[in-house]
Amino acid sequence: MAQSVLLTGAMGGVGQAILGGIADDHEWRLLDRDPPTEEQPGEFVVADITDEEAVREAMEGIDVVIHLAGDPRKTAAWESVLPNNIDGTQTVYEAAVDAGVEKVAFASSNHAVGGYETDERTPDMYRTNDEFCLDGTELPRPGNLYGVSKVTGEALGRYYHDEYGISVVNVRIGNLTKGHPPIDYERGQAMWLSYRDCAHLFDRCIRADYDYEIVYGISDNDRKYYSIERAKDVLGYEPRDNSAEHEY
Repeated sequence: MAQSVLLTGAMGGVGQAILGGIADDHEWRLLDRDPPTEEQPGEFVVADITDEEAVREAMEGIDVVIHLAGDPRKTAAWESVLPNNIDGTQTVYEAAVDAGVEKVAFASSNHAVGGYETDERTPDMYRTNDEFCLDGTELPRPGNLYGVSKVTGEALGRYYHDEYGISVVNVRIGNLTKGHPPIDYERGQAMWLSYRDCAHLFDRCIRADYDYEIVYGISDNDRKYYSIERAKDVLGYEPRDNSAEHEY
């Protein structure tokens, strides 16, 4: 069944990957501070995520929110992270609750747990024979202020779920690329999320029933240290791509 979906940050890479796969499957209202340079599906709202009035107007009549908007730079300073990633996310949740939105899918990031990669006590990663996987139950360990903002977004979702009953899924997105990461980029191979798997994953976020969840957004790569079992079990995620099977 088609849903009415508000997609924030629609002109970014994740937003375009989603629309490239499922634009015809739902009714879309797209929000971005930059106007589109080519035709987009549905209604387009040019507004900043920090504009509370504009966000509230865009939320009217919406069933599901996919919240991607924010400063995506891994080197973003606090002066940008706070208004764009944290205050903006809180604005989205407030508007969603007031508008009676059923679900919010929040674009979190692998950077919410980036500290595990630099910890010498962490087992070897990116190995096909290594059973160690982060599965979303571990404590967050952000490796930069961008990661801090994503952890905060997850915590905001926890609060709005518990306090107001809205369904929330946090997708810790890995290495989304339109093509394929270089064969010698082991981290990129392990975290790879293909465009079609990205679109399918967020389609499942729109359609599935859930309470509060943290899942990892990667393809079904042989080498990985993020588990996708929760995404499979709760959302019905069925990834089709695997970095190990890519032909160069």
